[in-house]
Amino acid sequence: MKRVEAIVRPEKFDVVRVALEEAGVGGMTISEVKGQGKQKGVEEVWRGRKYRVTTLPKLKIEMVLTDDKVDDVVKILLDEAATTGVGDGKIFVSDVRTAYRIRTREEGDAALK
Repeated sequence: MKRVEAIVRPEKFDVVRVALEEAGVGGMTISEVKGQGKQKGVEEVWRGRKYRVTTLPKLKIEMVLTDDKVDDVVKILLDEAATTGVGDGKIFVSDVRTAYRIRTREEGDAALK
């Protein structure tokens, strides 16, 4: 099992969600987050005055998947979340030792289905 965490632009979330659901990924956790990357924020203008916004709003999508779905999910995220601009986000894939479904006490891959 793998955990896939993706940090994406909020405006790309609906397209990403639909593509993931069409690929059979139903379970995901979504968090509103703020962060900064290499660009260290953006410069904005409000009432004629410039100011710097150092942390930008993003959405964090977390999924735990069976190993066979990871490559497809990463491809979907790369294709659907991209704008080709700075600040498109990141994808992290890490190992998960096991998972449990609390209601049925299922363990491992069975807990994810």
